[in-house]
Amino acid sequence: MPKDSITTLHQPADLPPLKVTVAPNGARKTKRDHPKVPVTVEEIAATSAACLEAGAHELHLHVRDKDQKHSLDPGLYREAMSAVAEMAPGLQIQITTEAAGVYGIEAQFDTVKQLQPAAASVSVREMARDERVAHRMYGFAQEAGVHLQHILYDAEDIHQFKAWLANGVILPTQRDVLLVLGSYEPPKDAQPFTLRGLLNSLDDDVSSWTVCAFGPTEQRVVRDVLRMNGHVRVGFENNLHKANGELLRDNAESVSLIVQHATSIGRPLLEKVQVS
Repeated sequence: MPKDSITTLHQPADLPPLKVTVAPNGARKTKRDHPKVPVTVEEIAATSAACLEAGAHELHLHVRDKDQKHSLDPGLYREAMSAVAEMAPGLQIQITTEAAGVYGIEAQFDTVKQLQPAAASVSVREMARDERVAHRMYGFAQEAGVHLQHILYDAEDIHQFKAWLANGVILPTQRDVLLVLGSYEPPKDAQPFTLRGLLNSLDDDVSSWTVCAFGPTEQRVVRDVLRMNGHVRVGFENNLHKANGELLRDNAESVSLIVQHATSIGRPLLEKVQVS
């Protein structure tokens, strides 16, 4: 990552094309939080299609069981991935391996082994529960061609990420990260000023970085990222509101607002995969 991406804001013409990822449900929110939170396979696929139309490039996929609870069940994942591919062809799919206080690290690894998805997100904090399994996970992903994105919440996570890069647990080709601002538990809204410190801590040890932000400050935070080298992840997993506090209509509106702002400032968008 060029040093000036940390210390200054670029002109849009200097920036790489923006990748917009949508996280439409997450592990915890249900229709009690918002009626448009997708929880069934059919709803996830329909939401994915609407978000693709709005400008999203990638789906951060969570699946739910019959009780709307977080699941890493490979069967549910296969069903959802098939439905999304049919209804939103060309939308990239990244599965989550989030434990959400339910799964151990072996179960997380097993999901990746069984599915061998094109892409998956992994929390460095969760992987640190057992470094031996983490080492196996990263090695398997490399061999199987699974693109990993490392979720980093704070300076301690960044320290762990860099240490694992230095000692070979994380491989040199696995340097894509997601920086999470704010938190779900305890509830804490994202603050723009925290981003600079995280980027400075990362220095040049990443190949690509994305930001997601908890709470109604989401749109303001990720708009700052649009003038930097970063990419963005938006959606109901992290936030249900517009910058003015009004409730978002749906996930597609969340995506659309970011795409509109990127267009207004001249930040180019990543070219989408064409599916015949």
